This record gives sequence, structure tokens and C-alpha cells, in this order.
Amino acid sequence: MISEEFITDLANKYQTNGLNIRREYFQYLFLYYFYQQPKAASIYFKGGTALRILHNSPRFSEDLDFNSAFIKFEEIEDLLLDTLSQIEKENVRFNLKESKKTSGGFFAIVSFEVFERPIEVQIEISLRKEEKKGEVVAVTNNNYVPSFNVVSVTEAQLVFGKIRALLDRKKPRDFYDLYFILRSRLVVAQKREVLPKVLKVLKESNLNFEKELKQYLPKSHWAIIKDFKKTLKKELERFI
Repeated sequence: MISEEFITDLANKYQTNGLNIRREYFQYLFLYYFYQQPKAASIYFKGGTALRILHNSPRFSEDLDFNSAFIKFEEIEDLLLDTLSQIEKENVRFNLKESKKTSGGFFAIVSFEVFERPIEVQIEISLRKEEKKGEVVAVTNNNYVPSFNVVSVTEAQLVFGKIRALLDRKKPRDFYDLYFILRSRLVVAQKREVLPKVLKVLKESNLNFEKELKQYLPKSHWAIIKDFKKTLKKELERFI
């Protein structure tokens, strides 16, 4: 288990708060033990946390999101409980606050606790019928656990999923993730056709980007979000 000194040191290194570091520790622990189970090979990691862990996005993320097309609800619950039992051996206490079947798949909320500070992590697995492909990706050189493999959605699916989330939810974090995708040149040619629609949504938005994004970004990135609407608009126009 990590120490309080370790959390403080990492928070200083990444110019963030201890909450983000503790949450990320739990996310890594979960993924590390989750993907040691054979049946997890049919569950594909995606979303903002995948962008951070697999593509080095500077934005800390709250949730763990996955796709799957080949697994039953009961098997997912078993995978979750087996993973949590392994995490418990790391002297991390947990409370499974919610675990349920949804119209689109599976949803759970787990409260993890170290140093008497509980942090909730949402876990969502989409079972909707859509193109789903996975690829094995190595997670190395992280601060929390030994190197391990995850099964991720393809890069194209990751990008498409983030754009779709932006258009559906219109949250500041989704706009920032798109900014990171554009700057990292992860956008594949066939996904560019939707960018004019994204630009229109951005122009019509009245979001306080700075207020939400500050808590998830290192201080060295705060200058980017000072006039983020203008910054993202300029970036989008480069691709349209």
C-alpha cells in the first residue's frame, strides 16, 4: 500500500492534489488485478482514464469505462468481486456501494479507503451493440504497480467514443479530452467529418471550463484553460 508521504511527493511532482493521486492509485490497482483474470480479455478499456493511462493525457480522471460484447452480467459481477478481493490484500478497504445491471450494460460504484479517506470510483461497462474490437496494450513505467497489460478499444474507437461523449454530455472534461486528442494527432481521417458539428456545439456552449478543469489538471496546464473556448476553437479549425 502507498504511504501518505508517497501521495504528497507525487502530488507535488504532478502539480495536483492528493485526491487525484489517491484516486489514480485505486484505478491502477483495479486495472492491474482486473486484467489478470482471463475473462477480462473480452472487456475493453476506454474513456478519459484510458487517454491518461495509455496516451499520457495530463488530465486526471474519475471513472473507469469499458466496452464489451461477449460477457454476461453475472460474469461481470464475479470479475468485479474477484478484483476487489485482490485489492483488499493490499490493505485497501473498500465498500461496494452499488452494483447493477443497466439498460446499456453494467454500473458500479466502489468506495476505496486508505488513511481513513474514502474515494469513490465509478465503473461502467457498455454492452450496447456496436463495433467492438480490443487490442492488448502494455502499461509500463507507472508510479503505482508493476508493469501489466490491459485490453483496450482500438485507437479509432477511443477517439470516436470521446467525440460521441462530448456531443451527448457537453461536459468541460470531454472538450478538454478532444483538445488533447487533436494536439496528439490521434484523430483518424474518417472521424474528422464530425468536427464541424463539434465546433458548432462549442460556439453555442456557455461552460465554465476553467472552474471544472482546474481540479483535474496540473498547474502547469492552467494557462491553457484560461480562455479554453478560444483555444479549442483554434485547434478545431486547424482540422476542418
